[in-house]
Amino acid sequence: MIRLSIVAAALAALLVPAVAAAKEPSQASISGPGFSKTLKMRDLEHFSGSKLAELTEESGFFPSAVGQSPNPMLPGRPGGKLGPRYTIVWTVPGPPGLTTHRVRQDLYPYARGGSVTYTKPGQPIFDMKTVGGWYRNPLLKGSLVGLGLPKQAPRASASSGPNLGLLAGIGIPGALAVAGVALVVARRRRAA
Repeated sequence: MIRLSIVAAALAALLVPAVAAAKEPSQASISGPGFSKTLKMRDLEHFSGSKLAELTEESGFFPSAVGQSPNPMLPGRPGGKLGPRYTIVWTVPGPPGLTTHRVRQDLYPYARGGSVTYTKPGQPIFDMKTVGGWYRNPLLKGSLVGLGLPKQAPRASASSGPNLGLLAGIGIPGALAVAGVALVVARRRRAA
């Protein structure tokens, strides 16, 4: 009887690392304005201490995916401007021969008060759904900068709005001339 329990304990010890490794992401693809990076793990036995493990921890992946006690998630969306949105797509392999899951997480590295992530609740992962929610970690931006993210948020492109530099360059007389031309064109269209 003692011999059987020793064998059972040894088998359980062998199975636990395999099951635990199956729950860790094997890849994270990050994309957004001016930045694209993919972190991959070829050997999940060395997950701990890797850049992927650091990103997983700092982004709140585990509490937002499967829950955690105590719960570190924010009660709701943080106030203020969050800055540009980036996306992390986590690849989480299931046990051998089963489905690989993809969990999407929105990332706001330049948010006031520290980087923020948001995971939509209800995404499939293993035999459950993601818990989801908002998570803040001021350390996350530093890790992302170490991966190549710009220290400052990229500026919006000039094509996203009026070219104020051009308008300022023509001055008040030029602006009046443009307004006059627009008025003449508008009257001609009404008359036609």
